[in-house]
Amino acid sequence: MDHNVEILIVGAGFSGLTMALEARKRGIYSIAILEKAGDIGGTWRENTYPGVACDIPSHLYSMATHLNPNWSRAYAGGAEIQAYLQGVARKERLYDLCHFQQELKSAKWDGARWQVETQSGQSWSARFLVSAIGALHHPSIPDIAGADSFPGPTFHSAQWDHNVSVAGRRVAVVGTGASAVQFVPEIAKTARHVTIFQRSAPYVLPRPDGPIAPWVRRLYARIPLLPRLRRKLIFAVFEYRHRVFRGDSKMVQYAMKLWRKELERAISDPAEIEKLTPDYRIGCKRILSSNDWYPALARDNVDVISQAVSSIDGDRIIAADGSETQADILIWGSGFHVTDMVERLDITGTDGQTLRNAWAEGMQANLGTAIAGFPNFFILLGPHTGLGHNSVVLMIEAQVGHIGRVLDGMQSQGLEAVVPDPARQAAFTKEMQDRHTDSVWQVGGCSSWYQDAEGRNTTLWPGTVAEFQKRMAQSGLEQYVPVPAAGSEV
Repeated sequence: MDHNVEILIVGAGFSGLTMALEARKRGIYSIAILEKAGDIGGTWRENTYPGVACDIPSHLYSMATHLNPNWSRAYAGGAEIQAYLQGVARKERLYDLCHFQQELKSAKWDGARWQVETQSGQSWSARFLVSAIGALHHPSIPDIAGADSFPGPTFHSAQWDHNVSVAGRRVAVVGTGASAVQFVPEIAKTARHVTIFQRSAPYVLPRPDGPIAPWVRRLYARIPLLPRLRRKLIFAVFEYRHRVFRGDSKMVQYAMKLWRKELERAISDPAEIEKLTPDYRIGCKRILSSNDWYPALARDNVDVISQAVSSIDGDRIIAADGSETQADILIWGSGFHVTDMVERLDITGTDGQTLRNAWAEGMQANLGTAIAGFPNFFILLGPHTGLGHNSVVLMIEAQVGHIGRVLDGMQSQGLEAVVPDPARQAAFTKEMQDRHTDSVWQVGGCSSWYQDAEGRNTTLWPGTVAEFQKRMAQSGLEQYVPVPAAGSEV
């Protein structure tokens, strides 16, 4: 039996829930959310490794419509963020819209509506389709010769096996990204030994974290203006960080001073300092934040090997320089599939065009939100909407506000379907690439998950959040062209 709705949202994380709230605000109540797992939460449901937390302060990493005066600390842990999302969903009855264990299999535009199939065999028909699947939840595990021969427990940080204890055991960690920077200090407390394989050193800056006193939380609950002011202050400070990525010399010097001071506070051996010094400009890869990373690396039971893993032979992990390390447990801290997300999206638009074909030369979407050739289809946190300096929740909110205005415009003009103007999309894509040409992400001397296989940065927004918010607020139906109904004359 087909399920018919006005809006079908795929994914029940921050993006999906925010989109559902926006649709309701616009008077649309025929909404369904397909979620592949058994609960909401997205990234914060999937990632449960020790020490998991957000690198954006809690009061900014939350919905503007649902501020939380009760955050327990400046930078919330993953479980607290998940609980926050669950609380919003319960309060707004968003659970009523969710259909769990329903992973998207395919979606096809039939000339009037989206026909969607799930992996479990459900069929859905929707006028509008919104992708809110996110990016940081499909683990990327390097193809290393002999990996299957490792005899002990092996898992990715996003698939943490909580039945495995690291206490008293030798642990090998492959990768030094955001997840590893958080879980290594935790496992190092009890592991017999931790060996970290580092292809390139990250920049890790300190962060002003700590508990928020109960009396402060009570005050925030009593005077809602206070957490809003805190949010605005954090936003302004984090917007200023964007200058690092644009090469502002004073901001770069300040950031480098913070990093160097944090490194040398914990590490005194010149050889180790050299090993932990990145060989690229700060900002080229994601800047990480932790107060525990460098102190953890200074522990007697932690070693860093500044080589990639070349092969695995049983319990022996062999580095590119030929050195060998024995381990009982192997943990992949190797990040996620991001720029190749098209590989797992079977979506077909007009004239049989697939998203795979449309993105054959790189991901692109007008304003990072809608794709030419795919009517009534919107993508949240799509191409060129990622950030390296501020809260992506703000980007999501700007996008759903834009979508809401488009839906209102369609309603007032009696339009059944629209698609992004291809010329506008092409101009936007060229603008993004032009603006990235001299950015630190392109000329900073590194390769990163921000870039696709061709070296193009198709992930990040090159400007400030304020610029994106203004641009989205001023953009609406004029960005689109009507789509004639199937069988009608053009």
